[in-house]
Amino acid sequence: MQFRQQALAKLQSPEELDLPVRFARPQGWLVLSVTVIVMAAASVWAVTGSVASTVSAPAILTHGQGSYILQSPVAGQVTAILAEEGERLPANSPVLKVRTSEGDTVVRTIAAGRLTALAATIGQIISTGANVAAVEKVARAKDPLYATVYVPAENAASIPANAAVDLTVQSVPTQEYGVLRGHVKSVDRSAQSAQQIAAFLGDSQLGEQFTKDGRPVAVLVRLDKKKSTKSGYKWSSADGPPFALTSMTAAEGQIRLDDQRPVDWLLP
Repeated sequence: MQFRQQALAKLQSPEELDLPVRFARPQGWLVLSVTVIVMAAASVWAVTGSVASTVSAPAILTHGQGSYILQSPVAGQVTAILAEEGERLPANSPVLKVRTSEGDTVVRTIAAGRLTALAATIGQIISTGANVAAVEKVARAKDPLYATVYVPAENAASIPANAAVDLTVQSVPTQEYGVLRGHVKSVDRSAQSAQQIAAFLGDSQLGEQFTKDGRPVAVLVRLDKKKSTKSGYKWSSADGPPFALTSMTAAEGQIRLDDQRPVDWLLP
């Protein structure tokens, strides 16, 4: 009964048309203004902005022409080792001597380079075509290093020319000296087999390692030079590590891909 009387009293009272109507408090206008500005900025960024994406893949530091595996042209017993690992040899240099049923044969380098690995030992019996050494194709000691990054084939088309690359070098403490800087020099558009990678790097194990998840694409990275550092290359830190880099050093490469437009993700 009490509620009915209140309702009747409300109906009989005149409308309060002469009182001002308050739509929102000042705090509400502030919140509304900020919301509108944020939405406008987000809309502009969605149309004109971009999102940077990267791809990470295993890499290795080499000289530009890679390496080759030296194979024995004959079968027999190794009787002498004529070169040392790390030695720089001209083309047609003797590496080892093999005794065959027809006499001694000297196994020689095919092209000039540095002997990075020697698989044969004195007294070892080897067959024709056996891998006896790995030779890096480098003519001069001061030839620059490059990084070869083995990227999944599906990402090759997204790598722009001269893309920025950060390399985490395995032998360099990243927290102390940072990452090595570089830019994409070229992209091999055909996927490589384990045999092709092994032939270029002179290491069959690396060929198997880089193809365990599928045949990758080789991306050649030019390292940014900086004369003031000990390594001669640019790092994310000021000076980089206090030692020079050597070829066949493992690394992890992070390549910046083409920027993605966010509007492509928002619209069907």
